[in-house]
Amino acid sequence: MQLNETTQEYEIGGVSVLELTHQFGTPLFVYDSATIVSQYQKMTSALSGVPRLKINYACKALTNLTILQLLHSLGAGLDAVSYQEIRLGLKAGFEPNDIIYTPNSVSIEELEAAVALGVKVNIDNIETLEYMGVHHPKTPICIRVNPHIMAGGNANISVGHIDSKFGISIHQMPLVKRLVETLHINIEGVHMHTGSDILDVDVFSHAATLLFDVAKQFDNLQYIDFGSGFKVQYKPDDIETDMEQFGEMMTTRFNDFCEETGQELTLMFEPGKYLVSESGHFLARTNLIKQTTSTVFAGLDTGFNHLIRPMFYGSHHTIKNVSNPAGKPKIYTVVGYICETDTFGWNRRINQIKEGDILCFLNAGAYCFSMASNYNSRYRPAEVLVHQGKAHLIREREVFEDLVRNQPLPSLNFGQN
Repeated sequence: MQLNETTQEYEIGGVSVLELTHQFGTPLFVYDSATIVSQYQKMTSALSGVPRLKINYACKALTNLTILQLLHSLGAGLDAVSYQEIRLGLKAGFEPNDIIYTPNSVSIEELEAAVALGVKVNIDNIETLEYMGVHHPKTPICIRVNPHIMAGGNANISVGHIDSKFGISIHQMPLVKRLVETLHINIEGVHMHTGSDILDVDVFSHAATLLFDVAKQFDNLQYIDFGSGFKVQYKPDDIETDMEQFGEMMTTRFNDFCEETGQELTLMFEPGKYLVSESGHFLARTNLIKQTTSTVFAGLDTGFNHLIRPMFYGSHHTIKNVSNPAGKPKIYTVVGYICETDTFGWNRRINQIKEGDILCFLNAGAYCFSMASNYNSRYRPAEVLVHQGKAHLIREREVFEDLVRNQPLPSLNFGQN
């Protein structure tokens, strides 16, 4: 989001933020396609020295079909964690072979449905690996390895440590090898994901060493998948993953590994937040300014039913008053309209807010709409994509009929005569 110095209005992709709210209402999610393209190209450029590279978008971050189509057009594959995400990917134009399915604790029925669609299957437990070996011995399999490394700035999104439910322990590789050899399982890839918000490239490098050691144990690999976890900036002075430094390290290490082993492998990553977070903006209208004995609250026409990350993770989203760019900053606690504690930001310094002002939450592209709900029977917001200077509605705002669509009212006798 940029401030137009001529009009003194904030713009997203060259479109006035206030005009967007006039046209589409609030609350509203707005994504800038140019930012997604830039992030994708930044990553592929940093890894341009790798002969065979595949970026699979981790679509749990944001599954809107138009966003999926955009990433498909850039050459991305898809990382899906559910059967429904697979179907969305297929509908958006991805080929089955460009989708890697990484389930966790799913039923055999869901696993079978995914296998039937012909996607890549990434297994993260011994029991399912054995099942696949018995029932689908010819199906190529990827193994998700837990490297037992704590990465990331939040325990909820760090998934590679020893107490994580994700992945097959690196110490269980001898058992994996026995199953593979006994059941003649076709292992085509090895995978790891340490979690989001990686701050230290050296930590990732150490995890890569462990995965390379695992990869040496399988003769017919096609790819090594290093997951993701690249950190983006949530504040102006925030730390982010140095993609150029990371690219140099991974390019050298991966190419050296391929040369050492005599294999021509594909290097794969699964960024989600890194690709879409900074493209997203969440716009909400101020309903109320309420001053108590100790706090000034700015109450909005939204709540954690639309943006749960601050309450769920303690995540920081920069909040700007786009209606008053030149206003004098004051201290506000920004809250929502949900009937329980519902706080977006505590003691934030924001340009003076009055009722009716539009506030914008930055970094709202990842795990925001995708985690939205109908709690308090509120409608989920509309979504808009700004592409090449024009705004396109890519999800309609819900209405009352959407709340009751799947609730039949059978003729029941509840004790009435």
